[in-house]
Amino acid sequence: MKTRKTTAVVATAVVLMLSASACNDSKDDNGGGTNGKGSGATDAALTSIVNKSDKKGGTFKIEMSDEPDSLDPGNTYYGWVQNFARLYGRTLTSFKPAAGKDGLEIVPDLAESLGKASADAKTWTYTLKKGLKFEDGTPITSKDVKYAVERSNFAPEALSNGPTYFKAHLVGGDKYKGPYNDKSPDGIASIETPDDTTIVFKLKDAFADFDYLATFSQTAPVPASKDKGADYVKHIVSSGPYKFESYDEGRGATLVRNPNWDPKTDPIRPALPDKVTVRFKVKQETVDNNLIADNITADGAGTGVAPATQPDVLTKPDLKKQTDNSYAGATSYIGLNVNVKPFDNIHCRKAVQWGLDKASVQAAQGGDPKGDVATTLLPPTVNGYSKFDLYESAGHKGDEAKAKDELKQCGKPNGFDTKISARSDRPAEMAMVTAVQASLKKIGINAEIKSFPAGKYFSNFAGNPSYVHANKLGMIMSAWGADWPTGFGFLDQIINGSAIKPSGGNNVQELNDPKINKLLNEGIANTDTAAREKAWGDVDKAVAEGATAVPLIYRKNLLLRPASATNVTVTQAYLGMYDYVLMGSAK
Repeated sequence: MKTRKTTAVVATAVVLMLSASACNDSKDDNGGGTNGKGSGATDAALTSIVNKSDKKGGTFKIEMSDEPDSLDPGNTYYGWVQNFARLYGRTLTSFKPAAGKDGLEIVPDLAESLGKASADAKTWTYTLKKGLKFEDGTPITSKDVKYAVERSNFAPEALSNGPTYFKAHLVGGDKYKGPYNDKSPDGIASIETPDDTTIVFKLKDAFADFDYLATFSQTAPVPASKDKGADYVKHIVSSGPYKFESYDEGRGATLVRNPNWDPKTDPIRPALPDKVTVRFKVKQETVDNNLIADNITADGAGTGVAPATQPDVLTKPDLKKQTDNSYAGATSYIGLNVNVKPFDNIHCRKAVQWGLDKASVQAAQGGDPKGDVATTLLPPTVNGYSKFDLYESAGHKGDEAKAKDELKQCGKPNGFDTKISARSDRPAEMAMVTAVQASLKKIGINAEIKSFPAGKYFSNFAGNPSYVHANKLGMIMSAWGADWPTGFGFLDQIINGSAIKPSGGNNVQELNDPKINKLLNEGIANTDTAAREKAWGDVDKAVAEGATAVPLIYRKNLLLRPASATNVTVTQAYLGMYDYVLMGSAK
């Protein structure tokens, strides 16, 4: 989902450090003005900041087509919420607010410096800055950060949506029962807080990417006395420049300035707007129209304009120059669940691999502007990518003869019936799944489409094994972006057996292959960068050999910046989403 350090990643996320409106005609580096006639040039924000401004005030307005998994920093995995949460939740480390590749650099946030690692990379120590406070003026301590990690990783009965890296890698992570069940005042022993400003993480294996992990919203501090489990989202305690004025579940939220945020401790966030509003469940085409009309500042989903909007955006010069089409560092794919028949049989899985017409899927989701045909899980923008195609066909249209041969080998010569899930509020994904259905029907595989809302897609449906098994969801449409731009940051949470969860999981194949698990764990423990990167390509190929995931598209996001948006740049840290940290308002 994220990126950081200096890597060869192509720009993956649009950072709209924006404004709801603008009052001047100042020029940016690309000659763009803020006079209501459009700003910048096509793709200008990929490498520079468009419409620079230091004007304070105004309201930053966000809309999105569904609701988030959760706005609780410890209970989310959607990239846009990880980004949005930085407005009210500071983490141990974060990303340098800068355009282009400079935005990949990890910088301290709550911590005074990046982590101090032991020689074997199994112990990581951070020291908090002085003067940090919650919104009520209470000092933030290392114990608040420790508690945040405990609740976010070890309480799946209440908080099921986030990643499981800490649980998988901390010493005793497989035994600790979490703060709601383990009433020991000391919590998990492998996170030490010897004083109020020091926090030490002791890992059971080397973890060379730990500073990346420290950027997650799971390290945003939470005062234990204010925690209400799943209900904490209703009264989140801010550590950032904004606090919640109101929160209406399923409808939206309003954030206002936090008077106890001290900008002297936070060089990352200029906090220019006076207010931030977010509205959920707005039809994507309406979101697009509001961006075009300059009525809102950002599309929260950050996945680009709807297919119906795309032709206008690409053909009208005034709109096209307000677009940034960046690689998202993400891959759309189909997970074939190995615990749902007939996909427990590798030959049935390979029949899908050979039979699928990926060119038709690419066309359905918007063609070249929305992404390239994928042959691997790892996208080309992630370190460790290795180019290969184990199921190569002319024009990516599939090979019917090889598909039918695999059907014979799996005992289904005439094909079979299955179900495929997709997110109902994502027009591009629904167009893709319809193309998948039509393509597979040609080889006798009848895939019934089941659609679900994005906000609950993984927690209640596609990422919930009980639901998947009971409802025989053999094929699951998914999309994934790197948590950080390395092979491990991309692959671990979608193919490692340790990432399988009772709900909110992203290993939708339920893949638990000892060989692959071992390769992942050995790779992240290797402190040699070149060897680590080679390992990720080997892991990707091992997954392809098992045929449990069908890569579809290396995603691009055709994003639109409103004419009055200020401080717009594309960051490689977030996956085609607006980066709210540098947002400004020129009202």
